[in-house]
Amino acid sequence: MTYQPPSITALTQRYQSVKQRIKNACLQANRPIESVTLLAVSKTKPIEQISVLAQHGQACFGENYLQESLTKIAQCPELEWHFIGPIQSNKTKAIAKHFQWVHSVDRLKIAQRLSRQRPSEMPPLNILLEVNISEEKTKAGLTPTEVLQIVAEIVALPNLKLRGLMAIPQKQADSEAQRLPFRQVRELLEQLNTQHPEWKLDTLSMGMSGDLEAAIMEGATLVRIGTDIFGAREDRSN
Repeated sequence: MTYQPPSITALTQRYQSVKQRIKNACLQANRPIESVTLLAVSKTKPIEQISVLAQHGQACFGENYLQESLTKIAQCPELEWHFIGPIQSNKTKAIAKHFQWVHSVDRLKIAQRLSRQRPSEMPPLNILLEVNISEEKTKAGLTPTEVLQIVAEIVALPNLKLRGLMAIPQKQADSEAQRLPFRQVRELLEQLNTQHPEWKLDTLSMGMSGDLEAAIMEGATLVRIGTDIFGAREDRSN
């Protein structure tokens, strides 16, 4: 099936619908609406759609594919760009140079490379540790125990600013069950802040199109939404 990009009207309607869902979830959780940031996951999507959302006030965009994202960043350098995909060692230099945030740091070696390759004239690179909270064998990420083992070394790295944790929990049958792994991520962040209040970790990147409400109920500060804004992902095989 050929990918059909959404019309501008459909795109903006979806965007506003997602923002309303975030607002409703914040109200239900008795949280300020401004306590949750929307990250529009724009991987495989053209710069024209990104520009439309930027004109409607969206400032933060998430990308998975490095070469594709570098072209977009060059066209819209005023936006805030987050790298959210798997990180190979040969990609760290470009990521360190061009992004403001990295969500998917899953081993000490990658953090060390990002720190070493972040240009000294730039602000520290905001990073999140990816937590495999469900400890799924097929997923990347640190177990909670591994986070506790390496976090002090990562905080000590220059040119980086550890902001918190990111997770993509295993899909559950209902909203209540989905809240449990999100709660475990929040509790891990709370444990880190209790042990080291000087770190001031403030970010929980968790929740996507299908489970943003459960994530917000458990303290997400940033939700990563792609499909429910842009529609189905374009096939990259062509």
